[in-house]
Amino acid sequence: MAAILRHSVCRSSEILLPTTTLIRHYATKAEKKKGIDRKPTPTINSTAESLSAKGFLRPQRNYTPPKDVDQSLNEIFTDIFGKEFNNIILDDIPKKSTLLNACYKKFQHSVPNSLLRWVNSLEDVRRFYRTRVDATTPLDKMKTMDLPENLHVQYDYHRFHPDTDTKFGGQTAFNRRSTIVTGLKYKDKYPGHTQNTTWPFNS
Repeated sequence: MAAILRHSVCRSSEILLPTTTLIRHYATKAEKKKGIDRKPTPTINSTAESLSAKGFLRPQRNYTPPKDVDQSLNEIFTDIFGKEFNNIILDDIPKKSTLLNACYKKFQHSVPNSLLRWVNSLEDVRRFYRTRVDATTPLDKMKTMDLPENLHVQYDYHRFHPDTDTKFGGQTAFNRRSTIVTGLKYKDKYPGHTQNTTWPFNS
């Protein structure tokens, strides 16, 4: 029995040698609250900059199909697929890319990425380039509409300025509130005004 105990102690001492022992350090609760043990997540700066530059509103150009759109498409189809181009399925990616590039050069109107998966045949291409695209926003459309007499739409910003708003002697309804324009794009277009914090506010 003593030999067995001595053998087990020796074996355990060999296992716990500094050369065979892996020491692990764990963060305390205070360190976890501070977020010390959190690993920094990787960031893709190029993607973030690209998204911030694009914004949420994607630019889209107006497109009006020309009168000879079918004739122009038939010429493109013949150059790429030959005279027998009826009922052709666009399952060949290189040819599909060549076709769409040729259509873009001809009409200056490209198929957006959101519709690429729906363009699977030449008939789909023909239907796309026959469709008119109007990129005018609903607010801009109201400028050319015959609006009711009791409806007034203000299309531009209106900022108070005592030099131009003289109806009440240049007095604003929002005292001590300055109209400061911070954007570089609109500083020249909309002049700002700094009000006094004590009476008279507009002196």
